[in-house]
Amino acid sequence: MKTSNESNLSTSLSMYDRAQSVLAGSVGHDLRYALPGPIYTARGKGGRKWDVDSNEYIDFLVGNAALLLGHADQEVVAAVQSVVADGTHFGNDHPLQLEWSELIQQMVPSAERVRFTNSGTESTLLAIRLARAFTGRPGLLRLEGHFHGWHDDVVHGFDMPFQEPTCLGATPNDQRDVVCLSDRQIDRIDDLLSQQKTAAVIVESTGASWGRAPLREKFLQSIDEITKRTGTIFILDEVISGFRFGAAGVQGVEGIRPDLTTFAKVVAGGMPGGAVVGRRDIMDLMQKNGDPHHDRHQRVVHFGTYNACPPSAAAAIVTLKRIQSTDVTHRVNTLGANMRQALQDLIKSLGIAAHVYGQASLFHVYFETDSNRLSDISEQADVWIDDPARLKGMPGHLVARYQQLLRYHGVDLMSGTGGALCTAHTEADISEAISAFEKVLIKLLDEGLVFQI
Repeated sequence: MKTSNESNLSTSLSMYDRAQSVLAGSVGHDLRYALPGPIYTARGKGGRKWDVDSNEYIDFLVGNAALLLGHADQEVVAAVQSVVADGTHFGNDHPLQLEWSELIQQMVPSAERVRFTNSGTESTLLAIRLARAFTGRPGLLRLEGHFHGWHDDVVHGFDMPFQEPTCLGATPNDQRDVVCLSDRQIDRIDDLLSQQKTAAVIVESTGASWGRAPLREKFLQSIDEITKRTGTIFILDEVISGFRFGAAGVQGVEGIRPDLTTFAKVVAGGMPGGAVVGRRDIMDLMQKNGDPHHDRHQRVVHFGTYNACPPSAAAAIVTLKRIQSTDVTHRVNTLGANMRQALQDLIKSLGIAAHVYGQASLFHVYFETDSNRLSDISEQADVWIDDPARLKGMPGHLVARYQQLLRYHGVDLMSGTGGALCTAHTEADISEAISAFEKVLIKLLDEGLVFQI
């Protein structure tokens, strides 16, 4: 397998140079910044991809976790090709939209009604608006470190330090009705929601940043109980976990029924698209009834040129049917568990102060770099920590170097120190990836960026 280094990333780096004079920010997504520059991908197949310099990668980015079935799944590609031959976009509703929404309704018990969007950010924006309209309350409770997209209500609070603004251009008024608390403060959350001024609490179902800071046991059940008691809308963000953790997502695994759920990524079969689903009485706020006053002043408006566009619907239907009728989620979750165990075994064998964690088909690695904590660690179990500020606060230069070295050895990650698996990955891929991780960890030890127990 040909792997990347700075000398054989010449075409990618040349394209990055071109991007400096045409792309705002020089990249198309903030997570694409990389050392020595972002890779430009030419093609993907299964669990692997190749950049424009023909370097091959075991891909744990998989389209920002959107490609549960992997790159260029044969059935998905055939479905999309069949649809686009008849037109890419009509601006009308179409039969595939109905089939897609009915599949979601069959698979997710809380999905009494479905509304399609174009992305996860659009989904959380619409869900928050619906909650405020339904309750007549302005307040929103979001949780430290949890990521829900980049619109003004949620653009602050996901990055360290959590209580400081993350982005220019969002005014103080945008945050006037938004409270950001730690998901470790369930009593404070209860007290706040009991004041009945908060329209909704929005929670990333896996914990902050797709599980980089996992939720504590029974947290979702506690939120479910508190919101029902206080008349607060419970918005569960399943943009990453939806249909990845199981046919009904995290809510199916945990046995909860949120009022609203936001989806994207897998729900659209890896194509552009998202959805808000939930209680009929809330979702009916978008319904027109023909009364001019009602239709102008008493409903939630929602537009979107490409909502449920045919190519996305076609890919989604293939993907969701596969999830519904086969054991693909079980198999990929088993691969995820095997990946986590193999990586933890490697770390233990090298004596590195780190631990591996994650759920379903996701994995994360935490490296302990705090000198005070390192002095107190005598065995691998001592490294474990569940403080979101620590889990999301590893030194940036360590994370960047770790990612760079892994790409050099043919492994591409999602963000931070972790990644997502797809059904096309194999045990051989995991074994090959672990060999790359071993080389990277030894190099990081040599460079003094990670530490031994």
